[in-house]
Amino acid sequence: MKRSDIQIRDPYVLPLPEEGRYLLFGSTDKNIWSGPGTGFDCYESRDLENWNGPIPAFRPPPDFWANTQFWAPECHPWQGRYYLLATFALDERERGTQILVADRPEGPYRVHSDGPVTPRDWECLDGTLYVDAEGMPWMVFCHEWVQVVDGEMCAVPLSGDLRRAAGEPALLFRASAAAWARPFESRGRQKNWVTDGPFLHRLADGQLLMLWSTIGYEGYAMGYAVSESGDILGPWRQSDQALYGKDGGHGMLFRDLDGRLLMTLHHPNRTPHERPVFLQVTERDGGLVLKES
Repeated sequence: MKRSDIQIRDPYVLPLPEEGRYLLFGSTDKNIWSGPGTGFDCYESRDLENWNGPIPAFRPPPDFWANTQFWAPECHPWQGRYYLLATFALDERERGTQILVADRPEGPYRVHSDGPVTPRDWECLDGTLYVDAEGMPWMVFCHEWVQVVDGEMCAVPLSGDLRRAAGEPALLFRASAAAWARPFESRGRQKNWVTDGPFLHRLADGQLLMLWSTIGYEGYAMGYAVSESGDILGPWRQSDQALYGKDGGHGMLFRDLDGRLLMTLHHPNRTPHERPVFLQVTERDGGLVLKES
């Protein structure tokens, strides 16, 4: 199939250069908002345009705690195995990020952490893995606007086996800190702000950058923040404007088999029309810019 044939949200690409291929993960249930949670599929390609699949990457066991909103799986290699950090919900609430494990990157994945690693009394989503300079793993995740109004970006240290949190979560920033984030009216409140889809990237000059998404002034949008300390606890300085601001977001960065830095995101932000998009980006002046076509 072609890229344009794949309905997917929250795309995440794992390059496997030694095998000359890529795996594409994402939110793949047809009704990801309120339908039953089926699982996650992935797709395989050698050129980012022609794809094989879907490949069943995760199907929940019969006693799985969640039943809907299976969102945003990210595949990370760690200590010889592969881990999916993914969001799940029970009856469209009690949302959190759980960790799954497999011996092969395409799975099949099985339950690894005992339920969500995010705090059980928080509404959370979109966990991503970060490894600090000492080799210690962290999970960066979103504390949702539905609970805190001004969506929060948080980080929590993980145990070395990625089974549990190893400390208390730290607040990194709030969505309203970005000038390109637009407040919106919902739940009887005039001003709410979204945090979505964090992804960490180390620039060639050593600076630490975080992609993240929110509601912008032209629809769903993605921008970035830069850590002024160079590490996960910041403080974090927001980019002046969105990197991609027209109805697309929840992306990540990866290098293709030719070494080019690419950004993927889903566009448009309307079900069932979401498709994966690949854009070349360059590092410039301590940030990122889209490369002109």
